[in-house]
Amino acid sequence: AVAPGETLQETIDALGLTQKDLAERTGLTTKTINLVVKGIAPITAETALLLERVTGVEAAFWNNLEAKYRERLARKQARQQMEAQRQWVKRFSYGAMVKLGFVEDEDDETDRVERLLRFFAVASSQQWEETYSQLDGAARESAAFASELGDLSAWLRAGEIKAQRLDCGEYDKAAFEAALATIRGLTRQGAAHVWPKVESLCARAGVAVVLVPPLPKTHLYGFTRWLTPRKALIQLSLRYKTDDILWFTFFHEAAHILLHGKKDIFMEYRGSTSP
Repeated sequence: AVAPGETLQETIDALGLTQKDLAERTGLTTKTINLVVKGIAPITAETALLLERVTGVEAAFWNNLEAKYRERLARKQARQQMEAQRQWVKRFSYGAMVKLGFVEDEDDETDRVERLLRFFAVASSQQWEETYSQLDGAARESAAFASELGDLSAWLRAGEIKAQRLDCGEYDKAAFEAALATIRGLTRQGAAHVWPKVESLCARAGVAVVLVPPLPKTHLYGFTRWLTPRKALIQLSLRYKTDDILWFTFFHEAAHILLHGKKDIFMEYRGSTSP
């Protein structure tokens, strides 16, 4: 990260000016000019205009140079912070996430931290912890989830991303009930054959239904929550790839939407439900 002050020094040298000369011409103090040249003090928008008048170099150039320099410094600092979060990566089945297309493969642990933060759309592992603390509390009602929040949260985030891309209407309870009645009539057919219609019927009623393959440590059949007050999510894992379990889990999760509040979270695992 090269400070814009170095370019400024080269510019005034080419003009035959000293730092003292530049200070006199801009009305700034010699100390301020010296701090800018050393990269300690930033080139502000006001300073850039003064430099434009004295050096003939446009203010936009100085502003862009300063912005890029500060960004590089911030990225360097962020990299150092991510290096301190390398152990966090071990909470996830990263290789499995790569195979499912959740994240890109990275050999370096620090680069994996960056990929995970982008995937979860959080600034740090601490924000990830705070974001998923509610889910953590619900999951820990089952011993199966005692140390598996990493994979659980990654699976849930993948479902959330898929749901955000679906075009859904606003939630309408009557429309959803009608959709479920129609879907019950479809269960006699193979799920793979009718599933696009299931997703379409539910989407019109404001319920996003997504299928996300399980990660090694999720142990979930399904998950239900409200993404917004007007859009619900039913996420199914296909943990056991049989139609009877798929249909049972789907209707079980659908019942939570019809019968419970919009702030509740429901996880279906090993045949029991955890609100």
